[in-house]
Amino acid sequence: MSVVHPFPQHISTRTLRVVEETERDVYWINMHANLVTQPGRACFSSRLVDEIVDYQRQLGRRLTLKGALTPHVVLASDSDVYNLGGDLELFCRLIREQDRATLLDYARRCVTGVHAFHDGLGVHAHSIALVQGNALGGGFEAALSCHTIVAEEHVMMGLPEVLFDLFPGMGAYSFMCQRVAPRLAEKLMLEGNLYSARELHEMGLVDIVVPTGEGVAAVEQVIRDSKRIPHARAAMHKVRELATSVPLEEMMRITEIWVDTAMTLGEKSLRTMDRLVRAQSRRAEPALA
Repeated sequence: MSVVHPFPQHISTRTLRVVEETERDVYWINMHANLVTQPGRACFSSRLVDEIVDYQRQLGRRLTLKGALTPHVVLASDSDVYNLGGDLELFCRLIREQDRATLLDYARRCVTGVHAFHDGLGVHAHSIALVQGNALGGGFEAALSCHTIVAEEHVMMGLPEVLFDLFPGMGAYSFMCQRVAPRLAEKLMLEGNLYSARELHEMGLVDIVVPTGEGVAAVEQVIRDSKRIPHARAAMHKVRELATSVPLEEMMRITEIWVDTAMTLGEKSLRTMDRLVRAQSRRAEPALA
């Protein structure tokens, strides 16, 4: 049996700031902790992906031993954006080098991470995305992987991969089809537009929209509501897993299609990625200042 601490425990890694409220079984995973003091892009770097997956695994093991009824795991961000998606700089380099194996390894690690949130870390945990800044591409996919999405009203989200003739291949289609019709999911992926949190709420892709600055309070309310009927909530999580679970094998096959498509991209698409990387880097500089 794991030790229950009466006060929050703080864990810091190179890219994460984790706050564990073990007494309440609430775990806050804040991405991009390093960008508060260092320049960089708020994307899914290899280090961020690895640290998220490593933490998911060790937390899942501890929660299994503890036997918590319905733990709550919140995925948030310390940056002024939620997440800008995959590491485009890495993509460009690997595609130009035709290094399919390394790109596939990166993609599989990303899929492992988002599937763990979708699967409740294997312990029927309730995953919550707290989106307080823009979520693009893989960032939106990460939010969609969570059971509940809470977004502040100023936030923009979308899947812009079509700009460089690619598609979001790490869970977007599978997760969106749990919330909306497949035809709408495909339309959103192929048009590549950005949408406000309220527009996505009207579509059924975002669960809760609140005024800017009230996201944390909204997440706390979600957790309180869950704890009022803990056994019913726990049962519904299990029912949802049985009825709507996305198999990891399906996501791995889709991401192989994504990798194979990426490896065929020409220089025009890669130059578009390069421009987006430069734009992301420029926006990071004033945010840090």
